[in-house]
This record gives sequence, structure tokens and C-alpha cells, in this order.
Amino acid sequence: MSDGRFGLARRVTLAGPLPLDAGSSLAPLDIAYETYGALNAAGDNAVLICHALTGDQHVASTHPITGKPGWWHRMIGPGKPIDPARHLIICANVLGGCLGSTGPASLAPDGARYAMRFPVITIADMVRAQALLLDHLGIETLAAVVGGSMGGMQALGWASLFPQRVRTCVAIATTARHTAQNIAFHEVGRQAIMADPHWQGGDYYGAEPPAAGLAVARMAAHITYLSEAGLTEKFGRRLQAREAKSFGFDADFQVESYLRHQGLSFVDRFDANSYLYITRAMDYFDLAEPHGGQLARAFAGARATRFCVVSFDTDWLYPTPESRLIVQALNAAGAPVSFVELSSPFGHDAFLLDAPELNRVVSGFLGAPA
Repeated sequence: MSDGRFGLARRVTLAGPLPLDAGSSLAPLDIAYETYGALNAAGDNAVLICHALTGDQHVASTHPITGKPGWWHRMIGPGKPIDPARHLIICANVLGGCLGSTGPASLAPDGARYAMRFPVITIADMVRAQALLLDHLGIETLAAVVGGSMGGMQALGWASLFPQRVRTCVAIATTARHTAQNIAFHEVGRQAIMADPHWQGGDYYGAEPPAAGLAVARMAAHITYLSEAGLTEKFGRRLQAREAKSFGFDADFQVESYLRHQGLSFVDRFDANSYLYITRAMDYFDLAEPHGGQLARAFAGARATRFCVVSFDTDWLYPTPESRLIVQALNAAGAPVSFVELSSPFGHDAFLLDAPELNRVVSGFLGAPA
């Protein structure tokens, strides 16, 4: 448990076994996590933060590899909407990740790297692993589970799988299931990785990693996180440090240079096999599928959970109509839900960037009476 220090990093080995949707199980499994603040005497102030595809447990503290502030430092910290003075804040590296939690780069029980022997996982498997972590920490119920993008999928998964453990759920810029377009973009990224000759069927540990393929995958995905208006405002068709076009294939345009930088910097902190497994988990995500295609049934047990669903008007990866489907299902299930569409030029990434309106929404919702 936290001792109250800000950004206390931990890793725990859980005996398991953790049953997986694919039919196998994992045992033992490691979960790397960080905590901020402390659990109160009543044990009812814990907030679980769920991270997105390329995030990790360093939600508000300096990242140990990049040296940059935590990915949601604008939302979490003293005097911020999710405040360690009021909450015990927990953020865990997801199952299948590559920053301390068990994933394809981890050692299997036979002492060798899992690589592609790692079982295919789902968002629900990630949630069940987090539940095991909370059991280990002695936390029975959560004051809130909060997440954006893939983190929002986990938050909704928590409300569906463990409604009795969740008092409030905040799902931001997310969806109840991946569309064909979402899957298609992920498949382009996976094929870029697997086409890299250094991938070697996933057995590249101890050798040259498939950095070029992973960089291209990151570049393709990053385009979906932005809006056309945002790209035009930031880059337009401006050339990169040149007075004229090169009439070659270097990065003539600023936007090209930006994407290349995003791709190259990403490979320093992420494992290519983890990217394959986590994107596949997202593609399999469909909350309604286990309930005969009826999304409302996924929330049948969550009538005592308060929900806040937030979308952004320029997010074309998980657009507002996807959020409205979630809201309609919650209404049909009889669960209390608040919904807001915020205006932002930043597209899907708006929840990670400077968004004062989002801060006010989250602060107001978490501070509202039950």
C-alpha cells in the first residue's frame, strides 16, 4: 500500500492463476503499478486509473525512460481533479504491457521469454488482473475507475464485470466495441511490425528489435489520434527547414518530420510484441458480445454505479456517436449517467492535452454527492 509519497512505484508477483478468455491461464503474474496518496481509514477513497494503448503506470510521475512528466499529469496531482490529498490513486501497467507487468517480453515459467508463446489476452483479462492487484492491496471497492481511450474500455469493463466494486466510472474518448475501421488501422500497424525482418517471428529478444516496423505502426496510429484541423493548424503544408521541395523522399514537410519523430521516440520505450498483443485485445473488445449483442445487458448489474461519459467533437477514432451508444445502453439498464461532448481541436488526443473543460467535468463529477 502507499505510504503517502507521490508516485510510489511497486511491482507485485501474484500467485494466480488468472483464467483468460482464450481458455488458458497465467500463473504467476507480475503487476507493476504506482500509487499516489494514501488509503483513508474507511478504505473508500481508492481511484483506479486505467491507461491507454501506449501508456503505462507512470500516470503523474516522471517517466523513467523518457524523463517526461507522467502522461496524465494535467489531471492528477495536488490541487488537480484527482488529488492525492483526497484519494489513493492507483495506476497499473496492463497485462501484456512492457514496463513491469507480465507480457510477451517477460520470462515464462521455463525461464525463456514468452515472446509469441504469450497467450492472447483481452481487455476483460486486463481488468481481472487489476482486480487481483486490488485484492492483494486489500481494496474491496473503488471510489472511481477512470480512463480514456483503451483506459475507458477498461473502466467500462470494470463496471460490467465487477459492478459491486465500482461506485463511479468515468469513461473518456472511448467505445463499447472496436469498429471495422479501428481494427483495420491496427492491422496495418501489426503487419508493419511483422514485415520487419528483425521481428523474427517475435523471437528478437537479445537481438536487434523490429524498430522500423514498430515506428511505422506508431506513425500510422498517431494519425488517428489527431484531427485534420489540428494537423493543419500545427503544420499545414509547411516545409521542414527548406526553402523549396527536395523532389526526393526525405521529410520535406513538417508533418512528415513530426511523424518520424513520434515513431522513432516510441521504440525506445515500447516492446513490439506488446504492441501486437494489446492492439489485438482492443480489437476483440465488444462489451455487448457476451450478452447476445445487447449492450444494456452488459450494465445490468451496474445500477448503483454512477457513470460519466465524455467525448470530443473532433475525435474521429472514437467519435461522439460511439459514446452516445454507451449512454443509451446505460439509460436502458437504469444506471445513472452524465454525458458531455467537449469541443477541442486536438482530436482523440484531447483527453491527454491541455483541456480545462475536461478537468472541470472530472472534478465536478468526482466531487458530486452520491
